[in-house]
Amino acid sequence: MIPKEESQQVEFKLIWKEDFLKNVCAFANSEGGLLYIGINDKGKAIGVKDPMILIETLPNIINQKIGIIPFIVLEHIDDKPIIKIIIQTSSVPISYNGRYYIRSGSVCLELQGRGLSDFLLHKSGITWDALEANIQWEFEPDNSTFELFKKLSYDRLPFAKDETDVKVLIKKLNLLTPSLLPTKAAILLFDKNPQRFFPQAVIKIGRFINEADIVSSDIVEGNLFQQAENTLAILKTKYLLSSITYEGAHRREQLEYPFEALREAVFNALIHRDYNTTSAIQIKIYNNNLSIANEGKLPPEISIADLKREHLSKPRNKLLADIFYKAGFIESWGRGTLKIIRECKKANIPEPVFHEDHGVVKVTFELTAFNDKFNNGELNGELNGELNGELNDRQKMVYNKIKEEPGINATDLAKMLNIPFSTIDKYIRVFLKNNLIERRGSKKTGGYWHINK
Repeated sequence: MIPKEESQQVEFKLIWKEDFLKNVCAFANSEGGLLYIGINDKGKAIGVKDPMILIETLPNIINQKIGIIPFIVLEHIDDKPIIKIIIQTSSVPISYNGRYYIRSGSVCLELQGRGLSDFLLHKSGITWDALEANIQWEFEPDNSTFELFKKLSYDRLPFAKDETDVKVLIKKLNLLTPSLLPTKAAILLFDKNPQRFFPQAVIKIGRFINEADIVSSDIVEGNLFQQAENTLAILKTKYLLSSITYEGAHRREQLEYPFEALREAVFNALIHRDYNTTSAIQIKIYNNNLSIANEGKLPPEISIADLKREHLSKPRNKLLADIFYKAGFIESWGRGTLKIIRECKKANIPEPVFHEDHGVVKVTFELTAFNDKFNNGELNGELNGELNGELNDRQKMVYNKIKEEPGINATDLAKMLNIPFSTIDKYIRVFLKNNLIERRGSKKTGGYWHINK
């Protein structure tokens, strides 16, 4: 039966033209497909002239021009001869006149630039992180990171703890190319300063009042182990609030966002991001939500909906994922997003929202229950923002200085009052949440703090 319309795997043509070889190429580079000759674009059979000549000549033309041998079948619809060309998916890249095409919906697209590079890597079975690092300086392993890895990987890689030669361990971890040069993964994971080679491999953290105004920001550098550890520490100590409760004499702190969920999301971003771009991982914190975004499309086999159920593990960077797995940071079963969802439910906040747009994958955490506790005055501890009906002495000091100088920023407040920046930032959040102040204007126009009566 002939399909009624064109689709990802079906195309209709009235007559055969050599230019249609690019459509055959696109099917071979994608999921395979059917190219019908003798059917118009509305799916109506018109028929072809001299069908037997096409059946005899097309296999040779296609084989000579693009190097594949399709199946060609003669069919009849309403007594009209139709040629059906069956193209299977190719395991190697297929080009036509030196150009590469893929199928997107019912459209044939030419690959160029980074899209072409990604495609050729994917077809070759090699991921970006396994390529030889094109380095101008000597690879300088960070010994403290290796010692940390050996300690963390004891359960899954027992032999590592006894290996004293860093280069031998790197080789055993498959982080060297056949010519014994470091891979890009080796640089990102273990070099003292991977930003020499990959300046884009950083994490940017920002505390925003709105889309235009940022209160504070940090750029986290170092190798990926250091970035993971330092990012989580900075979030916990500088950017996020904690509620404090007591069980007898034991003090307990609960971060406003579940730490394990944030940890998993940060690891996911480090492993799955596209390092072949100029963008950094971005973590944005607002009053009511936190988002972690990294450039790097989901693999075609996985959709956004799949992230909320068990799915195959398809890491963009296989070597990075393998090392993080051996260090015990992640599992290899595609359950990371499920863990994030589970931890959010345990913390009584909404399920995170996963989103993909223009090649950027983002996970957003929303706050409800924590803010209710905050606004009801249930948080305790000076650094965690309780008001208890009035400001304490240090909060009054900060509040009065903002009142005196509405244009002042958090950095200047910290220097002027000799109070840690993280404390100033948290006090400002307290004032904002309790409607004591609000931000007006923007950076371009000289934004300022308005004191609410």
